[in-house]
Amino acid sequence: MSLGNKVPVYLVNGFLESGKTTFIQETLSDPYFSDGGKTLLLACEEGEEEYDLHVLESYDTELVQVEGKEAFNPEFLEECRKKYKPTQVMIEYNGMWGMQLFRDMKFPKGWFPAQGITLVDAGTFDLYMQNMKSLFMDMVQDSDLVIFNRCVEGTKAASYKRNIRAVNPRAQVEFEKEGGELFEYEDELPFDLNAEIVDIGDIDYGIWYVDAMDHPEHYDGKTIRFKARVMKPRGITPGYFVPGRRAMTCCADDTVFLGFLCRSQNVDKLKNGQWLTVTAKVSVQKREEYSGEEGPVLYTKALKSAPAPEEELVYF
Repeated sequence: MSLGNKVPVYLVNGFLESGKTTFIQETLSDPYFSDGGKTLLLACEEGEEEYDLHVLESYDTELVQVEGKEAFNPEFLEECRKKYKPTQVMIEYNGMWGMQLFRDMKFPKGWFPAQGITLVDAGTFDLYMQNMKSLFMDMVQDSDLVIFNRCVEGTKAASYKRNIRAVNPRAQVEFEKEGGELFEYEDELPFDLNAEIVDIGDIDYGIWYVDAMDHPEHYDGKTIRFKARVMKPRGITPGYFVPGRRAMTCCADDTVFLGFLCRSQNVDKLKNGQWLTVTAKVSVQKREEYSGEEGPVLYTKALKSAPAPEEELVYF
C-alpha cells in the first residue's frame, strides 16, 4: 500500500510452523495490499511451508532470505532499500530472536513500523505457554493483531483471548479454523451479570477485568463486589484510588497491576497495599486516565478490610 515517500514495515511473527508463510502469501495476493507497488519480503526463518515464487512474482514481491540474527542489522536493511527500492516491506520474523532486536532496529530513512501481527497455532498454544511463556508474551506485547489459527472444537478461545488481552489490552484477537473460516465460540462468564450485586470470585478477577475492559457497557450501572489491593498512584485525581490485583504476564518477576479508577470518600484512610472487599457501582466514562477513552469508573458503596486471597496473583 503506497504512502508516498513513506515505506510501511509490516512485522509477522510467531513460532515455527505457526502459519506465518501462508498468512503472508494470502496477504500479498490481496489486491488492496498489493496495489501496484513493490513489496520487499524479508524471511528470517525457513519452515516446512515454502513461498510460491510465481505468486510472489505476479505481485511484484522480492523475497530475500535473512541469514541469521546477526545479519538482521541496519546495514543489511539499507542495502535492501538501495537495491530493491520497495514501497512496502513485510518481515517474516524469527520468534526465537526476541522482539527487542526489532524494537531497537534503526530502519532506513522513510521506513516505519506500520503493523505487528502474531500468528498462533491454537493446537500448540498451551505447550508454548508452559515452556516458553516469556518469549511468547514478548511477541504479542506490541502486536496490533493476534490470530489463532487451526482452531477445533474444544479450543479454549475465551481463555486464550484473556491471556493476550492481559499483556496487550489494545490487541485485536481473532480465531480461525484450519481453512481460514471464522471460529465461533461462547465467551461464558463465571458470574451472574443479572444479580443485584455481581460477585466476582477471587479466581475470576482476571476474567472480570478483561471483560470489563473489552465490554464496559456490560457493567454500566451495575453494582459489583470483589477483593482487591489498594493502589494510590502518584498524581491521581484527589478522592480516587485504584483497587486491583497483580497478574503474571511472563514470569513471577514480571507482573502488571490490573485495576480500575475508583471514587471514595475514605481515600485518605486507605493504605497502599491493604486488601479490601470493594462494593461499588460502575459508571462508564471517558477519562484521561483511560487515554481519553471510555472505561469503568467505580463509585464505592462499601469498603471492608479483607484477608489476602489464597492465591494473590491473577491468572487467565
